[in-house]
Amino acid sequence: MAASVEAIFLSTFVLISQNRMQAQAEQRSELDLQISLLAEHEVTQVMTLLDAVAKKLGIDHGGNREIEETKQDVAPSEVLDAITSQTGRDD
Repeated sequence: MAASVEAIFLSTFVLISQNRMQAQAEQRSELDLQISLLAEHEVTQVMTLLDAVAKKLGIDHGGNREIEETKQDVAPSEVLDAITSQTGRDD
């Protein structure tokens, strides 16, 4: 009986520890997403500014489609909606 009680306590502590680790992993994941979105926004601003400088200097980049796509700002809500729809979660 003592072994059974000990096993119950050990399994409870393990589950609590796993739940804490999962919560920390989710927080890290959310922070990573926020940092990535911020970096994407900053890259967009840099590309827009660089394109304006190129136009001012008369440099023609040939209307490169990739440059135009890079200059479009990413809406964080759309990214989160896409992630939610892919994972099937409604957090």
